[in-house]
Amino acid sequence: MSSAHLFVPARPLTRQDAKTLALAALGGALEFYDFVIFVFFAAVLQTLFFPPDMPEWLGQMQTFGIFAAGYLFRPLGGIVMAHFGDKFGRKRMFTLSVGLMAVPTLLIGLLPTYASIGYGAPLLLLLMRIFQGIAIGGEIPGAWVFVSEHVPYRRVGLACSLLETGLTAGILLGSLVATTINKGMSPEAVHDWGWRVPFLLGGAFGLVIVYLRQWLHETPVFAEIQKLKQISSLPIRDVIRDFKPDVVVSVIAAWMLTACMVVIMLMTPTLLAKLHNLPLVTALQANTAATIGLCVSVVIAGMACDRWGAAPVATITTPLLIASVYGLYLGVAHDPALLLPLYALAGFFAGVIGVVPIVMIQSFPATVRFTGLSLCYNLAYAVVGGLTPVVIPPLTQVTPLAPAHYVTLACVVGGAAIILQARRRKADLPADGVPERT
Repeated sequence: MSSAHLFVPARPLTRQDAKTLALAALGGALEFYDFVIFVFFAAVLQTLFFPPDMPEWLGQMQTFGIFAAGYLFRPLGGIVMAHFGDKFGRKRMFTLSVGLMAVPTLLIGLLPTYASIGYGAPLLLLLMRIFQGIAIGGEIPGAWVFVSEHVPYRRVGLACSLLETGLTAGILLGSLVATTINKGMSPEAVHDWGWRVPFLLGGAFGLVIVYLRQWLHETPVFAEIQKLKQISSLPIRDVIRDFKPDVVVSVIAAWMLTACMVVIMLMTPTLLAKLHNLPLVTALQANTAATIGLCVSVVIAGMACDRWGAAPVATITTPLLIASVYGLYLGVAHDPALLLPLYALAGFFAGVIGVVPIVMIQSFPATVRFTGLSLCYNLAYAVVGGLTPVVIPPLTQVTPLAPAHYVTLACVVGGAAIILQARRRKADLPADGVPERT
């Protein structure tokens, strides 16, 4: 296994690298848009897919529960796709995941509502979210592995951060589409048919990405594994047997990423709108500013990791993120006019999540890298990400600062795990980052 810690040797980025990163980021953006657009229309979906006499808090919890179902089923898709990705190649699974996301997204836009078929409506919506979860479970870990194995080792941080920017751009696209529809249509029009538009668009765009990804090439690292005949017969067994400490640390690190994305970027617009009686459009506009800040800062974090390492970056940025989240929830409670600048600041400091995939990639050898990342990332999202959308809304009835408390806990524990793992793995790599081959 000593030669399995392969990375691409040092060299300048090429035009093919740029093409690979662009197609990967574009596909990731559209697939993540498909996955998260649900949450931006949670309020209207609540009224359409559940009985009108249901208490608002219960309807909200059940709607977010269906949203969370996508997270609960992520490990299933992630582990299965990762198994085949480690055995037969990254490209095939990287293309398949987009198709598996596009179809259920398109179907959500065509679903009948509670008024038409009663409780069959939320059940169908739940089924579509399960398929979306299976698809996204393979997409994001597969994308990290795919781009990191195409670029030189000293550009892995940049590659992963550009991909993360693409994924974040999916949230931005969702926020922009939701804002446009809510501003351009009357509430009645949105309720009647406007909510279907973003799902239909997402499904159609996803099918286009399936076509575009056929032009990507298999990673040179996987080709080298095949050449050396080091393909693992059962990757999940090898990960659990040989890399237990790396799995534990990576799951904890992924928890911080999960908390930032689910609470700060996805749930906060709806939470703040309800907590402080703000127009949803206003909260969505602030979310757009936060997402732009995250797109910029995650690239800065990735480049900083390439230059100085993950541990120093996490040490500096994690406390700033915690302070900015408390500033957001306390500041808006004091003066709602501060929503946009404070949300933008929180989104910017959330760029620390760019450190997470870099540390995880370095934690597993290439022979089981896809499986290792997928297992850890999807476990974190299934257990923590799946429970978070259900638990946070009731907790805000106890204290409006519940989202900030939760993010702080995840950042303290996850940040510590990132720092320890980055320092531990740095000692395993030679100065140029290219492990020796036997």
